[in-house]
Amino acid sequence: MKRYLILEDGSVFPGVGFGAETVTTGEIVFNTGMSGYQETITDQSYNGQIITFTQPLIGNVGINRDDYESIDPTAKGIVVRDVARVTGNWRSQMTLDEFLKRKHIPGISGVDTRALTKKIREVGAMKASIVDAADEHAFDQLKALVLPKNQVQQVSTQQAYPAPGTGRNVVVIDFGLKHSILRELAKRQCNVTVLPATTTASTILELAPDGVMLTNGPGDPKDVPEALDMIRGVEGKIPLFGICLGHQLFALANGANTFKMKYGHRGFNHPVREIATGRIDFTSQNHGYAVDPDSIDPDTLLITHVEINDGTVEGLRHRLYPAFTVQFHPDAAPGPHDADHLFDEFMEMMDAFSNRTQKG
Repeated sequence: MKRYLILEDGSVFPGVGFGAETVTTGEIVFNTGMSGYQETITDQSYNGQIITFTQPLIGNVGINRDDYESIDPTAKGIVVRDVARVTGNWRSQMTLDEFLKRKHIPGISGVDTRALTKKIREVGAMKASIVDAADEHAFDQLKALVLPKNQVQQVSTQQAYPAPGTGRNVVVIDFGLKHSILRELAKRQCNVTVLPATTTASTILELAPDGVMLTNGPGDPKDVPEALDMIRGVEGKIPLFGICLGHQLFALANGANTFKMKYGHRGFNHPVREIATGRIDFTSQNHGYAVDPDSIDPDTLLITHVEINDGTVEGLRHRLYPAFTVQFHPDAAPGPHDADHLFDEFMEMMDAFSNRTQKG
């Protein structure tokens, strides 16, 4: 089935359709990960986006029950060079094609993904459509598309729910969380309560948790202004750890600014330096916005990590309160796992705060 990927700059990339047989529109981005396509597609941070995979062959191990980052992904489309015709893995339950059909996500294969990625790097992330005909009508509809601003509301849970454990009580604020975050907390026996993105500080304080986690999520952090009062209301009272969108919201809540990147960081191969130690971790990242380093008040926030390739801010720590955040994903599945020690640091921070509070 012939299909076309069209971009708002007028570019046309022909290919062959797979997955759901529907027309789709969204923001075109690329992911440089060599593996983990199931985790990528089911990551809610890709809400509203068409994902281009730079790895040439996608789908060779199928889809399994263990590697979901969410049950109902909200990516708008998938672009690949080649989609595997044969699936060979003992865990596989279905092919990628079958999965995309079930989740109503269209795909296009046979695309020159190298040329497409170079185009996105040169021009930046932009609106795109997967269509059956690359005609004037399709381009008119694409140009008229207004990208949504309520992406977090689309993916956050609407009701609180528990992930029971026997250890530290942790409240997780769901801005579009990945299941791997819950897995890391479960490994440490945390008793988790997941709350909606709209939760207030007073609701969190009533639960008297040992710590609060701000998760990843999609879109512009400035489209989630209600979270800033919540963060200001809990920091200093409860230890706090933020990841990705949670990192950006933490920065905004403490007077810093954020900006839209040209094409973002999306992949499993981003080197990050911890400034204090010089330690370099290879990290998983998925974000199109970043914290402006010039906007950070050095008396309030300390920059702890930077991205080696472009110098973007990758970590912050509050100078007065037990609170730190990172732009990358220490929970990364399928990896790399270089930075998962940050979850242990969060555990230690909660214990130290609890001991200090009891003695005080």
